[in-house]
Amino acid sequence: MKHLTRTRVRYGETDKMGVAYYGRYMDWFEMGRSDFCRAMGKSFALWESEGVFLPVVEAHCRYKSSLLYEEEIDIETSVSNVTKVSVTFSNKIFHADTHKLAAEGYTKHAFIDSTGKLLRDGNKLEEWLREKSIEN
Repeated sequence: MKHLTRTRVRYGETDKMGVAYYGRYMDWFEMGRSDFCRAMGKSFALWESEGVFLPVVEAHCRYKSSLLYEEEIDIETSVSNVTKVSVTFSNKIFHADTHKLAAEGYTKHAFIDSTGKLLRDGNKLEEWLREKSIEN
């Protein structure tokens, strides 16, 4: 399952030269995974209302080519790994007009409850994702 989110590089996301600031890529990863979960019918707000929180415990980004102010970008998001205690979302960011890869990376999230205690709900998430992939 892959989900595509399109957005545009905003002025506040760039440096003085009009190039997207490297830290903004993590914001775009977050936008992609939020849209991915929402498209699958289970927003982060819904997870949290059910007592499941997904803090980032690991993040990685490899930069391939610069993104510029006003440029449209596509954020491709998928789930690359689910264990009993975590889920990993993979992202690729492309220049929308050429589909040239600008960056790729991932964020890994632990399953915790509202007190910060580690949950072992990976099997439940994996079943939900499998269900959704059959529906789509």
